[in-house]
Amino acid sequence: MRRLCRFRPRLIGSVMTGHTRKGSDIDLHLFCDFVEPITSILEAEGLQYDVEYKQITKNSESRTFIHIHVFDTFNFELTVYAENQAHYVFKSSITGKAIERASIAELEQLLEREYPNVNLDEALADQDEEIDPYQLFRLLLLPLENVGQSRQYHPEGDVLYHTLQVFELAKDARPWDEEFLLAALLHDVGKGLDRGDHVNAGLQALDGLLTERTAWLIENHMLAHDYKANTLGAKGKRRLEAHEDFEDLLLLNECDVGGRVPGAMVGTVDEALGFIKDVERMNRGK
Repeated sequence: MRRLCRFRPRLIGSVMTGHTRKGSDIDLHLFCDFVEPITSILEAEGLQYDVEYKQITKNSESRTFIHIHVFDTFNFELTVYAENQAHYVFKSSITGKAIERASIAELEQLLEREYPNVNLDEALADQDEEIDPYQLFRLLLLPLENVGQSRQYHPEGDVLYHTLQVFELAKDARPWDEEFLLAALLHDVGKGLDRGDHVNAGLQALDGLLTERTAWLIENHMLAHDYKANTLGAKGKRRLEAHEDFEDLLLLNECDVGGRVPGAMVGTVDEALGFIKDVERMNRGK
């Protein structure tokens, strides 16, 4: 809200009222006659976003609403209104009453009152220094839609479609295992960087953002194909078999091979990342 202060942001919705649930995003009203000044700030902050124009017809009158979906550690939905509506009293479509909302100052006062031991400025500074790995994952995954593959080995099509199939199979097999799910989703991101050595290219791009187990699964997923085809040397076989995550590597290989079905139903990148985020929070008791 501070970064978007020039657009007089107001926090509304479940985060404002405290009635959050799984999948809740953070809803803000912004006031600006054009969307470009807002998106330019988001781009300068390195944030990923989509702009949606939604047409609503009510009482024979059509209106177009602008929604900006921002993908961050927690997702935001920014609804953009004209500048002259900043002081308009928005009412709930369900109760007809004025909706609860808070300006930056009102939210800061609320946080100071409810969490007196938290230094808000320090907390925000610490957050700014952290890298959100999910933003990087999304940046690496989306371009894979434009990376083609050999029809002989991948009749399903582009790398992203294959990746999302592999993720769906991994989710069915290990829906609680965030490390395994990340390995399934990110195993081929290097194909968008260096087709000649996609494993090392992917690991370099993800350096410091993965657990040792996830990195090991990605590092060895191609060797698992050789192992199953019995073309891997005896020393390589023993090395894989001796590893504590060997069985998981074979399971990842099953998902990798199974994710090559033309026309298979898959979710989106954002749905996959959102699922892993939820698993991560659940595993950490948050």
